[in-house]
Amino acid sequence: MKCPNCSSKDIGKIGSHQYYCWGCFIELTVNGDKMSVYQVEEDGTLSSLDDLFFGEESMQDYSQMHLS
Repeated sequence: MKCPNCSSKDIGKIGSHQYYCWGCFIELTVNGDKMSVYQVEEDGTLSSLDDLFFGEESMQDYSQMHLS
């Protein structure tokens, strides 16, 4: 698995479908073949970054290529 932001492979698992990139400090959620990307805010809340990285179709394509 590669980070969609920094292409790092330094990804840690923090939940059953949740991962954290130690390269750029974003959280990734994988549900089936769909990936969502979040910025962790100072108060611990998550802000979606999906619209910055993926269009709806390209997000599914990215997930299929990089989750293997």
